Amino acid sequence: MPAVHLTAYPVSSTRGWTIEPAQPRRDWMDQTTEKFAYRCLPLTMANQAGWVVGSPLTFAATWNGKNETGSVSVRFLDEEGENKGQISGHFGHGVVTFTLPWLFRTTPGYGLWVRGPSNLPKDSIVALDGIVETDWAPYTFTMNWRLTRRNTEVFFKKGEPMCMLVPFPLAMLESVTPTFSTLDANPVLKADYAAFTERRNANIASLRAGGPSSWSMDYMRGHLPDGTEVTEHRRGFKLEGFGNAPAPTPNPE
Repeated sequence: MPAVHLTAYPVSSTRGWTIEPAQPRRDWMDQTTEKFAYRCLPLTMANQAGWVVGSPLTFAATWNGKNETGSVSVRFLDEEGENKGQISGHFGHGVVTFTLPWLFRTTPGYGLWVRGPSNLPKDSIVALDGIVETDWAPYTFTMNWRLTRRNTEVFFKKGEPMCMLVPFPLAMLESVTPTFSTLDANPVLKADYAAFTERRNANIASLRAGGPSSWSMDYMRGHLPDGTEVTEHRRGFKLEGFGNAPAPTPNPE
């Protein structure tokens, strides 16, 4: 697969901001019984599928339920200093806006899916997704969250993940051909699915009867129902951190 580049160019103060590979762990997953949430590989894969940006300041935001630009108030626990204007409620409608201090550029044909950190719910506020054509646009973008309860103060701590950057090929979605079919048309898949559901149903029945559980963990291990190992199976991502890029080569005259 060809290398894909993601470059961040500072355009304003980066004081207090962080940007690093997303991590697989979540506090709420740690608190589940025997940390069973980590047995769900799709969850842990999604947790680390991108780079997360941390808030540069600790602050609280409140929405009065109205739509005008002054309907959202932002209260900083420390002085904004160099970060003045980077966190605001200037759109109204319950929207809190983070103005990221970087201009991002990606390899031609790739954009950024800009979203909230995966599987990290936050009470009374929801992250808004955006897709940006960072392969050509000389423009910055913002990360926005929408408050969902009026007159309820919502806190963000300094360093708290508030944005996740996920590069993806822009033409990929329109190249997908979705179709319906039947399992009868794929006998091997039908047999594998039947073996999976039989074991899963037996395990659930045992749990409901107060007996022991015996999760097969075939998907986690990358095994088919007959024990065959899937060679291309992934259990996580190993993303690089941001480093300093070499100076670009000037265009010839």
